[in-house]
This record gives sequence, structure tokens and C-alpha cells, in this order.
Amino acid sequence: MAMMQGVQKNTLYVGGLAEEVNESILHAAFIPFGDIKDVKTPLDQATQKHRSFGFVTFLEREDAAAAMDNMDGAELYGRVLTVNYALPERIKGGEQGWAAQPIWADADTWFERQQQEEEMRRIETENRAAMQAAEDLHRKQVTEQREGEKEEEIEIKDDPMAKAEAEIVQQ
Repeated sequence: MAMMQGVQKNTLYVGGLAEEVNESILHAAFIPFGDIKDVKTPLDQATQKHRSFGFVTFLEREDAAAAMDNMDGAELYGRVLTVNYALPERIKGGEQGWAAQPIWADADTWFERQQQEEEMRRIETENRAAMQAAEDLHRKQVTEQREGEKEEEIEIKDDPMAKAEAEIVQQ
């Protein structure tokens, strides 16, 4: 989907990691929320230690959302975690990475994505309403058809001539 391109809904950014936290500890902290596809803690090339953040990728978006809701602001090894949806990587390294971009650099596309998402929600709502109306109409037609069949049965019971004809036909 084009509108989801800006945010990876099943990958979480986990910031504020203590030095002791490694990928297996991070995995253990997030596994209660669902199946994990991948855990990464990028290393600082100079020190070969992680740079106090990592990424946790869940198999399901719902699990990632639950983990973010529960773990953002939680404490791990005495440090408060920041947990958000991960943004996709830009060109790796150097001046082209995310760090070189001002926070407002993608503001125009963000607003555009928000408008697209709003439009999609509006269309989905209209489609649900149309489907509900079609279902209601179908139920009404089936009900009317059944009531019509019942009225024919009632007419035969109330009409002595129709009753006699029905008895002759049965014999």
C-alpha cells in the first residue's frame, strides 16, 4: 500500500537501551506480545557496542501495536524505553541517512499520507454503509416474500370454496 510506505507497522524502534541489553534480552522483553521475526541492535563501528537503540520486528501488526502500547515508557535495566513504529531506512550512512534530515523534511508527504488515509477511511465507511443497505434491502425482500406465502395459506383457510378445492386436489 502506498500510504503505509512511511511507517513500518510491524517493526518497532526501541530507544533508551542500557549498555547491558543485547538482542536476546530485547527479544525476551518483547516476546510476550507475540511472535518476533527479527531483533536488531545496530553497533557503533568504533566501540562495537550498540548505540542505545534497537529494532524489533513482529510477524503481526497487532502484536507490534500491543508491544508499543505496553512497552513505551516501561523500564528495562533501569532505563526508560521509548517505543515507536520504525521509520524505513533511507540510503545507509553518511549525509543521506535519517540523522541528516531535519524532522520537518517529510512534513509535506506526511500531510499527504494523512489525507490519503482519511480518504481511505471515508471510502471504507461508505462501502460498509452501502453493503449494510444492500443487506437490509435483501432481508426486507425475503421477509415480504415469506409474508406473501403465509397470506396465501391464510386465504385458503378462510375461504370455504378454496378449502373444498384444496381437499379435492389432495384426493
